[in-house]
Amino acid sequence: MTTPELPTQYAPADVETRNYERWVSEGYFTPDPGSGREPYSIVLPPPNVTGSLHVGHALDHSIQDALTRRARMRGLETLWLPGMDHAGIATQNVVEREIAKEGLSRHDFGREAFVERVWQWKEESGGRILGQMTKLGDGVDWSRERFTMDEGLSRAVQTIFKRLFDDGLIYRAERIINWCPRCLTALSDIEVEHSEDDGELVSIRYGEGDVEIVVATTRAETMLGDTAVAVHPADERYAHLVGQFVEVPLTGRRIPIVADEHVDPSFGTGAVKVTPAHDPNDFEIGRRHSLQSLAVMDERGVITAHGPFLGLDRFEARPAVVAALRQQGRIVAEKRPYTHSVGHCSRCKTVVEPRLSLQWFVNVSPLAKAAGDAVRDGRTRIHPPELAKRYFDWVDDMHDWCISRQLWWGHRIPVWYGPDGEIVCVGPDEEPPVGWEQDPDVLDTWFSSGLWPFSTLGWPEATPELARFYPTSVLVTGYDILFFWVARMMMFGLYAMDGEPPFRTVALHGMVRDQFGKKMSKSFGNVVDPLDWIARYGADATRFTLLRGANPGSDVAISEDWAGGSRNFCNKIWNATRFALMNGAVSEGLPSELTAADRWILSRLQSVVMSVDAAYEDFEFAKISDSLYHFAWDEVCDWYVELAKVQIAQGGEVAENTKRVLGHVFDSVLRLLHPLVPFVTEELWRALTGGESLAVAPWPVVSPDLIDPGAERELASLQDLVTEVRRFRSDQGLKPGQRVAARLSLAGTALAGHEGAIRTLLKLDAASETFAPTARLTVGAVAVEIDTAGAIDVAAERKRLEKDLAAARKEHAQVTGKLGNEQFMAKAPDDVVAKVRGRAAQAEEDIARLEAHLAALPA
Repeated sequence: MTTPELPTQYAPADVETRNYERWVSEGYFTPDPGSGREPYSIVLPPPNVTGSLHVGHALDHSIQDALTRRARMRGLETLWLPGMDHAGIATQNVVEREIAKEGLSRHDFGREAFVERVWQWKEESGGRILGQMTKLGDGVDWSRERFTMDEGLSRAVQTIFKRLFDDGLIYRAERIINWCPRCLTALSDIEVEHSEDDGELVSIRYGEGDVEIVVATTRAETMLGDTAVAVHPADERYAHLVGQFVEVPLTGRRIPIVADEHVDPSFGTGAVKVTPAHDPNDFEIGRRHSLQSLAVMDERGVITAHGPFLGLDRFEARPAVVAALRQQGRIVAEKRPYTHSVGHCSRCKTVVEPRLSLQWFVNVSPLAKAAGDAVRDGRTRIHPPELAKRYFDWVDDMHDWCISRQLWWGHRIPVWYGPDGEIVCVGPDEEPPVGWEQDPDVLDTWFSSGLWPFSTLGWPEATPELARFYPTSVLVTGYDILFFWVARMMMFGLYAMDGEPPFRTVALHGMVRDQFGKKMSKSFGNVVDPLDWIARYGADATRFTLLRGANPGSDVAISEDWAGGSRNFCNKIWNATRFALMNGAVSEGLPSELTAADRWILSRLQSVVMSVDAAYEDFEFAKISDSLYHFAWDEVCDWYVELAKVQIAQGGEVAENTKRVLGHVFDSVLRLLHPLVPFVTEELWRALTGGESLAVAPWPVVSPDLIDPGAERELASLQDLVTEVRRFRSDQGLKPGQRVAARLSLAGTALAGHEGAIRTLLKLDAASETFAPTARLTVGAVAVEIDTAGAIDVAAERKRLEKDLAAARKEHAQVTGKLGNEQFMAKAPDDVVAKVRGRAAQAEEDIARLEAHLAALPA
């Protein structure tokens, strides 16, 4: 093949689209389930069909892409399966807003026509995020893309619903659920966002005289539905009242005082009002004490209780009820503002209302136990391990799951009702009875996404993909949805797949935050748009910035400056590889004869491969990125490339061997970096090697025979010497490129054979017969003498050093004065004193250094 020409500068826009399209067209991301090779699989957490690529996606996808690219390079049959979630509430809201612009509602369309309109929107406008994933470089298998509402996944949903129903694990009942009065549907826990809101806490006196009790509430309007007052059984203050009745103010209804262990006697007055139809805890108290459940508001949050508040919205009724109670002298105390946690619908931000409603539920008890057991017995590991406790806290105390939603867009519940109240659940290959009516509700979106790891592979059919790639190798996701989504996938996977969990490992990462650790929010003005960064810095720089901060289970801090630094790193790799190519670097195997510098860089390469491999096992992407960054920039570019220049300049066999080592090192570095920064490495590697693609190139393997501690020690001595002499030159006022004569005492040291390289790196000419050194330095066993005469302006240098010395002496006088001040030492905190002592030590060091430099200057 023709080796591509490399431009003088790296331009991501010229490289990314071309390479991505080639990867896809060549089928590099499409695995063969019949290959016989060891499988590796990840199913992409499905983004909402309404969504666009945000910075959390970018982190999540960058980690998954790195894992699957490396697995592919390691020779594993690798599947990264993409797809989208139909996002019931979000999508229905989007389309309802669209048709509202036409002056219509979904009811004007009717159910069938409205659902058809949603499908039309999905085809025309939905799924924008999939195109955005290609810009990031996601190496997914587009040929196997799935959608939670496609035919195969719909069959999977109907199949598992039928099985759970037949096993008695799905039931219909009246329970308290999260209800959105605007979306007019039940909500899952993950669809409720909690915030600390200002409200009011009012204390209300129930009853009269000897039988009176005070309760506190933030929702005064719900008292219209109170059916009891509860106290703790051990609370002696109220023992004489248990079993008595009090009148609910404003209603005339008499209700009992009951004893229940749920009540916290230390909170408020130790007595609580019980409204079973409007609070989940009250509902449970009501069940234990056989209390009546009185619903006092409708599905829109409008008061339905007869009386003066009838027809008022809940937030209009609240102050009206308080005012009426105040007029009757029933208000004992009022606290405003009172900050407390309030749930909001994640889609429309409406305050969620707990509501007694007839809904469909999953009995999660046996499913949740199986999900806990799978982690406890090691079938699935949670990484980092310390987050396993959160998982157990959730699955060990999980409540039955409300799965019905009062929407039109989604998987319709496959239950039909007969004319005489009969109920039948219909499987995918069954026909409903003629004339029966189907349940109008649809399933919670999390029900279908809970099947994602196996439904996307063809279940309930016995497909080659299911046999090959289930259980999946790893689930990469944020710790924030560990409870909601991960637990549901574990429950359904173990149930449907005969005890096989859906993934071997759950790798959890944190949220992306700004450089100050602050949560990203539009209101804070600190939100990063990854597509904007990709346009300005390139996809590789965007990915590398995210991955450099990705520690398991920890939040990831990023900033625009760091993105610029990542772009600089990509440019550095580009320029260094281009230099290697221009100097004849070839990747055609290592020579038998190696210099100490060659043996050093090859030994360091083996160490880096080992450390990177180990870090991948623990998903330590920050460590992987940092190791490769410093190896590529510091050791390869800043040291070996410079040493290689010296060796190539020698000509002959040494030069030819160096070109092969240089080619091998850059070949290996590009392979190691490819999973993190795929575009720049692909372009460079193909130019360097003429190979087909890094997407299918072998991953570097450690060669134990190339590990050479002796060479590493020898080159470490050279680096120490060069670093110290460079610092010394700078202190002497020499410019970096300025050549001066020097004498090196290398005889008998490990560096005796490196004089040519040392002189080249340090810009030191050989000493003449008339050499007269003006400055001396000893580094280890090596003495360095330099003649700076005529190389610097002695008078100007002396003036500069004297000015710096005066400043150092002034600093020393100030800090030693503080340390000698008894009052300061007695009052100052320990950390402040330690800092002052550190400043004193630094000032002493500066004084000694500057005095020595002045003494060494020529007269």
